[in-house]
Amino acid sequence: MTTIVHKFAWPDRVVVGTIGQPGSRSFYLQVRNGAQLVSVGLEKEQSALLAEKIDEILDELKTAEGNPFSIPETTPIELVDNDPLEPVDEQFRTGAMSLGWDPSTVQVVIEAYPLTDTEDDSAVDAEPSEVEPAELLVVRIPVGTARAFAKRTREIVGAGRPMCPFCGMPMEPGRHVCELPDGL
Repeated sequence: MTTIVHKFAWPDRVVVGTIGQPGSRSFYLQVRNGAQLVSVGLEKEQSALLAEKIDEILDELKTAEGNPFSIPETTPIELVDNDPLEPVDEQFRTGAMSLGWDPSTVQVVIEAYPLTDTEDDSAVDAEPSEVEPAELLVVRIPVGTARAFAKRTREIVGAGRPMCPFCGMPMEPGRHVCELPDGL
């Protein structure tokens, strides 16, 4: 079976966004180039880790002698994208992801693989490199766009339910039962 690869080399738009209310939000990585639009489902934790790791890569490259790739320290204001997601038609739910750096094009490379069915014996017994995914999303973004992507993603992740100042757990609207730590 041949893998369907959704490639975006210089996308018009790449964002993480959500659908739903805090506490029951669904997260999506959405990429558009012209009329081509792909949305893949993510977990909140995957979104947060993706933003963190992109910033780590950019910060490490920025400290290279002479900053040869012109890595921006802050998010370029002209690249900020606070618009909502475009209509979502989930291509697949993301399982594994990889993140890389291509110095020849000065781009961060994101790869998203579909969640595998753990009940499939061939997927459990095979080596990861032997299992060919049905689909794959490959997104290549320049450093300024990567900085803006990470900033927006951190904001989206942080816009969920407020945390209880006493127990540190997310508070549900109107019905939080707080389990206070011992000694309070």
